[in-house]
Amino acid sequence: MVSDPVDYRMAPLVVARFVGAYLVLFAVVVLAGTIGVAVAGLGPDLLVVLLAVGLLGLVGLAWWLRTRVSVVRLTAAGYRVRMVRGAGVHEARWSDVEDAVATQPQDVPCVVLRLKDGRSTTIPVELLAADKDDFARDVRDHLSRAAR
Repeated sequence: MVSDPVDYRMAPLVVARFVGAYLVLFAVVVLAGTIGVAVAGLGPDLLVVLLAVGLLGLVGLAWWLRTRVSVVRLTAAGYRVRMVRGAGVHEARWSDVEDAVATQPQDVPCVVLRLKDGRSTTIPVELLAADKDDFARDVRDHLSRAAR
């Protein structure tokens, strides 16, 4: 039985952090633009364009992070982890995985995929828009299907 790829998206709180960082950067750009327009004696139309482009960028970023970015992708052949600093190995085949364990380093619930060569992948489940138990069960299911 071949399973379809399963994508785990970014948790809403993590999306909010990225959007918040964008807003801070956008505020700095608007401030610099306002000062530049005032010093150069240009019309306020340039600021309106800057604001419109920035707001479109905000909406686009939030949409992309929420609906298009896959943090973890599980397929019948293996897994891929994106946008996780310090994850370790970002991509591997299930045949290279020794086992999957749940841990809590520094009180952060994680699923650790230990590879046969001694390396590992650490996935903080709080980054995912999914229940941590459902995610761990899905990883175990993919691992057991690949072992057959």
